[in-house]
Amino acid sequence: MILPRTQCVVEAGGGADGPGCDRLRRLRSDVYGCFTRRADALFDLCDAMACAPGPVACPVELSLEPEFRRGHAMVYESLAHGRVDVGRLRRVLVERLAPARAGEPLMFGVDVTPIPRPDTRYVNGLSMAGVRGAGGDRLMSGWPVSVLAGLSWGACSWVDPLEARRIEPGGGSSATALAQVEGLLDDLAVTGRFRPGQVAPLVMFDAGYPVVYLAHAVAGRTVQVMGRVRGDRVFYGPALAPDGRVGRAARHGARFVCADAATHPEPDVQITAHAERYGRVRVSAWHGLHQALTRNGAWSGFPAGRALPILPGTLIRIDVERLPREAQPKPVWLWHTAPEGTETDVDLLWKAYLRRFDQEHFHRFAKVHLGLAHARLISAEAADRWHALVVAAYAQLRAAAPLVADEPRPWQKKTAPGTLPGGISPPARAPGEAVA
Repeated sequence: MILPRTQCVVEAGGGADGPGCDRLRRLRSDVYGCFTRRADALFDLCDAMACAPGPVACPVELSLEPEFRRGHAMVYESLAHGRVDVGRLRRVLVERLAPARAGEPLMFGVDVTPIPRPDTRYVNGLSMAGVRGAGGDRLMSGWPVSVLAGLSWGACSWVDPLEARRIEPGGGSSATALAQVEGLLDDLAVTGRFRPGQVAPLVMFDAGYPVVYLAHAVAGRTVQVMGRVRGDRVFYGPALAPDGRVGRAARHGARFVCADAATHPEPDVQITAHAERYGRVRVSAWHGLHQALTRNGAWSGFPAGRALPILPGTLIRIDVERLPREAQPKPVWLWHTAPEGTETDVDLLWKAYLRRFDQEHFHRFAKVHLGLAHARLISAEAADRWHALVVAAYAQLRAAAPLVADEPRPWQKKTAPGTLPGGISPPARAPGEAVA
């Protein structure tokens, strides 16, 4: 969403009034406090990014925007030598998360978006990034960025990005995601967004993450973990009680092969629903299933003298009647674990995972409109500051969205007043005058 220059950035003491404008002013003041060197230039750059009339194609072009009140040389000077306290910025954004609905958890998603740099020779901090294309997925040099975002219910595609952290060479997406989740839990406690007695927050991962390893790593924290698992995975039920035979007791029970329906017992939970886009939806869930772990991949560093853990959880299968564009529907498998005493609400979990796909809209919007992938910087540290500016600019657009009226282009769908999803303009829609 590209907000009008004269009204999108509400300066403290400006002409607009109302609770929404006050919240936006406080957010802007707190974001400014996260810039600890070259603060004015970085803040102007963030404003220019948010107010540009079209997609951001290059950082230096933002110097032409009236919000950037300095010469063009200060664009790269601020990115190269400025400082952004990303931990403080994440805490500022966590503090402004909307509360969860009564009896439900706060929802978060973690996923990686690639910033490809295949033609560069003198760029530091490069890793291998998986890039999707018409010919299939490819690995190329670049900066994979792990994005942590808050998710919410509704038909609106807005999310609440909290942090975009570059994955260091050799660091791995799992270690980076784990650090982000631990920082998130600390921030939720410090800011009071989560208090003892509330439902544990839910963090969701896409396929490719070792969800069992991540669940084990945060086992001592109050958090629910759910991730998508491949359709060829094998799980096991609880081990049977000893039958008096000599020898070591079995650690695993009956096999559950996701791809073999003959190994599936009767589900513990079965739900049937209808979705306009997908037709009939059938959700099945089995409690108390775990994987038989081996010392490879994420578990390669597990101490040799200790037995690998057994982490029981709930396995969820989602089947739909149809997919858009006549694609062949396939089952979606999810695995979920929660702290002891937390009720497993399967109906909430499968619907929550659908909200995780809103994060993909943020990745696209940040790249296409805010220039997340267009900086073409040599320094990885400067790129980190650029990524933080993108998150800060989007957060301010998110806060300003309820203050403006929807103004669709002639070719865009027109909406009647008060009928917008969530009551706010969607991303990438150019709104009109502020309504506050």
